[in-house]
Amino acid sequence: MKLGVFDSGVGGEAIAATINHNFPHAQIIVINDRKNLPYGDKTASEIISLTDEAIQPLLNAKCNAIVIACNTATSVAIDSLRAKYPSQIIIGIEPMVKTAANLTKNRIIAVCATTATLNSQRYNNLVKEFGAGLTILEPDCSDWARMIEHNEIDSVFVSKVINDVCTRGADVIVLGCTHYNWIKDQIALAANGRAEVIEPSGAICERIKTLL
Repeated sequence: MKLGVFDSGVGGEAIAATINHNFPHAQIIVINDRKNLPYGDKTASEIISLTDEAIQPLLNAKCNAIVIACNTATSVAIDSLRAKYPSQIIIGIEPMVKTAANLTKNRIIAVCATTATLNSQRYNNLVKEFGAGLTILEPDCSDWARMIEHNEIDSVFVSKVINDVCTRGADVIVLGCTHYNWIKDQIALAANGRAEVIEPSGAICERIKTLL
């Protein structure tokens, strides 16, 4: 089995590591587009064009499935990609609003994501479908992907953001950008037991099992 993983930057490597753990005999090809980072502040047409161009090596390698391990690219581009390549299995990543809605006891959740993801129709559809009765906090994490990509993480700033949403009552924190997986432990430490931190790596592996 051959699996392709695409992300705009290093976030995909975290997803690929989880996939490799669950599918140790699969060949995993990881592609990123670091030269065009960040995706989160680009227009929809730019994101669609860049993602399409970036996954060409995975299409040419005839991967059994391609994982778009980027919430921004999934939110904006995946419908276009599936329409353009109907015979290719393309698996996306979305903020886990549904899971958070099932987990929260306070009915308050926080979604940490890029501006493009938060503004996307796909994310807003998730909120409409699963967010009824929830207070959804959307803190400004617009600089996090760049910080993580360049290993310039401002721990004080990250902790301040997480402490703020926890103080406001969030008991589930959704990591809506795969870059943020690299600082999941730091985010959980800042939450200090006040909120559960969730990200979709495990769900992606289950999806691969279902489809393949």
